Amino acid sequence: MSSSYSTSLKLEKMTTGEKAGLWGTVTNTNLDLIQEAVGGYISIAVTNADITTTIADGASSNGRNAIIKLTGTLAANRNITVPDSVEKAWLVVDATDRSSSHYTLTFKTASGTGVTLARGSTTLLFSDGTNIVKGMIKKGYVTTTSAYTAVADDQIIVDTSSAPVTITLPASPSVGDEVHFIDGKGTFGSNNLIINRNSSKINSGTSNLTVSTNGQSFTLVFANATRGWTYKTFI
Repeated sequence: MSSSYSTSLKLEKMTTGEKAGLWGTVTNTNLDLIQEAVGGYISIAVTNADITTTIADGASSNGRNAIIKLTGTLAANRNITVPDSVEKAWLVVDATDRSSSHYTLTFKTASGTGVTLARGSTTLLFSDGTNIVKGMIKKGYVTTTSAYTAVADDQIIVDTSSAPVTITLPASPSVGDEVHFIDGKGTFGSNNLIINRNSSKINSGTSNLTVSTNGQSFTLVFANATRGWTYKTFI
């Protein structure tokens, strides 16, 4: 009987009597791959196309690394796809340049759902074998002078010094999703911040939220479908 490979890390599993004289080599390769999975680091440029990572049987692969840093200037919405049927965790660092665009970056499985990364964030993600699930996150910041659609965990510095700005809340939010807002130039009073509820309620109401006081900094959290988005920190 020939070797088989473990389900998630694709380590070689030799059978009794197989590969005489090669057990040391195979074992050392497996140890290298375990090291890659536990402490490996890779930087992946995301520019003109989606990225599909791999975890190959018994060989070094970009998707096996524990830490994945994403770089490059996005030219469109991009997906980072990991293999299905793999149970594994990744620490994903978003170092892409989205300063002049509002393109999204999503980390997902081939056939399941994914997590849209907050801009500039460092996020612990894991696959349950079907979907990508978000664990802990170190949040980054978004600075905008124009309309922007938020994703969960965004911290948005809004500059309304030239004109009012509309921020659209995430579609189909989950309980506990948060979005943070900061008056970057102290001008919400003269040029308002408008928060588009995007079909969800805000404080149980069905109107968009207008912020018209200078210097405000606050957080909205999604409570449930009835309450909708509500203040976690008050304005």
